[in-house]
Amino acid sequence: MRMAQRETVVLTNMCMIYDHEGNVLVQDRLDPNWPGVTFPGGHVEPGESFTGAVIREVREETGLTIEAPQLCGLKQFWEDDGTRYIVFLYKTDRFSGELRSSQEGKVFWIKRDGLPNYQLAVSFAEMLRVFEDDGVGELYSHWEDGAYLRELL
Repeated sequence: MRMAQRETVVLTNMCMIYDHEGNVLVQDRLDPNWPGVTFPGGHVEPGESFTGAVIREVREETGLTIEAPQLCGLKQFWEDDGTRYIVFLYKTDRFSGELRSSQEGKVFWIKRDGLPNYQLAVSFAEMLRVFEDDGVGELYSHWEDGAYLRELL
């Protein structure tokens, strides 16, 4: 039996912005469906490049203009309706502009090692491994035998 070649997919992004003093830029999200501290990002618009989308989303949510974002992996999971949700994960230490929060949530700098002191968004702790460990390229969340699993691949 041949499987369908097409499926419904939502494309999004997230970016870890860091400096060389041990700080990362975080966003305390206001969305009740996925609240907590995470990195800024958002949806890829139709016809938009993935890199262009992350640059735009970071500017909209933080006021900062990033340069040369490096793709470091992805996260994927399925929504209840069967839609595959893919998050392209980027990082960069090149940015300019004046920091400002948006309707998405408050943005602020913290020490990277202080992240565990915050209420993190669901699965964000696992996503950090994809951002920081060159041996991990994907956070794959799925149902298997009635259990919801998060695998780092």
